[in-house]
Amino acid sequence: MSSKKKLSRRSVAMLWLSAVTVFIGAMIYLEQLALLYVVATLALVILLFVVAFADLERVGLKDSSGSR
Repeated sequence: MSSKKKLSRRSVAMLWLSAVTVFIGAMIYLEQLALLYVVATLALVILLFVVAFADLERVGLKDSSGSR
């Protein structure tokens, strides 16, 4: 049997945060600010697309059965 442990959501978030911090620090240290601006712009565009295409009308419909 496999006894693999899954990482918690908090651990995954901390790993992503650490990776992004190292990437940004390396870009600043290597003076690649133009590349950093491009990456930041692309990340912002992707975030805006995710928000634009999110189905926000149906977010609370699944859980509104009164199970508080």
